[in-house]
Amino acid sequence: MTKQEFLSALEEKLIGLPKANIENCLYFFSEIIDDRMEDGLSEEDAVAFLGSVDEAAEAILREIPLIHIAKEKLKPRRRLKTWETVTLAITSPIWVSLAISVIAVIFALLMVGFALILSLWAVFCALVGSAFGGAVSGFMFLVSQNPLAGIALLGAGLLLAGLSIFWFIGCQAATKGILALATTMAFSIKKRLVGKERSDNE
Repeated sequence: MTKQEFLSALEEKLIGLPKANIENCLYFFSEIIDDRMEDGLSEEDAVAFLGSVDEAAEAILREIPLIHIAKEKLKPRRRLKTWETVTLAITSPIWVSLAISVIAVIFALLMVGFALILSLWAVFCALVGSAFGGAVSGFMFLVSQNPLAGIALLGAGLLLAGLSIFWFIGCQAATKGILALATTMAFSIKKRLVGKERSDNE
């Protein structure tokens, strides 16, 4: 594949993104190809170094914030005709309500995910605090008049310390999983918005 073929195919894949982003990305990839060719690679090898067009497009899509793509989608492509403006105004109670509902659902899902992360880490902090408190209280009881209570509290503190280690591992896994899910959701929405734009232009 030649440089121009690669850049043309990539531009086609990026239809729906803001024009400034598309131009910057094409310039960036063009510069990489030119640099590789200056290093002695042939044009085909320099292009092959970048991987497939789909991989390049996905990498770009992951980097561009969802809000930029949404703003681009909301920009009118041309001046609306009178009948189109009237239709939009008449149907606005329906489509505005639907748009707000969709945004609210997405926002609620994100908040539930982040609230779950915060709750898990709050439990971890409580376990660590309880383990520390149990150990200190147990030591104080040991040196005072109640060694049995001290041993019990020390045992509880050690048990909670061990549990907090397992909970920490679980918190890390849950945090990574929820953040990965949020990223995947955002990427899926971006892909649909860009894909819809591409199909509308065909």
